[in-house]
Amino acid sequence: MRDKKSAFAIWITGFPASGKSTIARALKTLLAERGIDAAVLESDELRKVLTPEPRYDDDERALFYGQLTFVGSLLVQHGVPVIFDATASRREWRDAARKAIPNFIEVYVNTPLEICMARDPKGIYHRGKEGAADSVPGLQSSYEPPANPEIEVQWDGEGPEDAARRILEKLNLR
Repeated sequence: MRDKKSAFAIWITGFPASGKSTIARALKTLLAERGIDAAVLESDELRKVLTPEPRYDDDERALFYGQLTFVGSLLVQHGVPVIFDATASRREWRDAARKAIPNFIEVYVNTPLEICMARDPKGIYHRGKEGAADSVPGLQSSYEPPANPEIEVQWDGEGPEDAARRILEKLNLR
């Protein structure tokens, strides 16, 4: 039986290609080593199911992040720890999750746009520059960093495992 009172949600946010997924994987591994089976809600994978023909405009994104928050909230209510691996470029979308989910931690992966664009493993920025995508956060669409994240990860200051350990420390303090 899962302990519903100890479930939590961690939203890892930042520009696309900032390192969110790498930190989420490292955190999931650290949690698993402690016997905690967390669900990773990765936006690219869930978008295929929740909005199979995404437009990536603000209306569609608001709908998607509302759905993502709902799924995460249900999991936490049932004692499943959740890691959100999602840009959620508007602060209001992440703030809505904070209000809906108890024991919520926001992690901001603060990687400069130039570094993200150079990484670009999924070709998001390339498509944006070529005109094949018209709402890439940081290019045609703004990204609103968290006002007061519980944790801020600097792109040049620590590796994903170190960031995951800091997140775990923050969880232990709660």
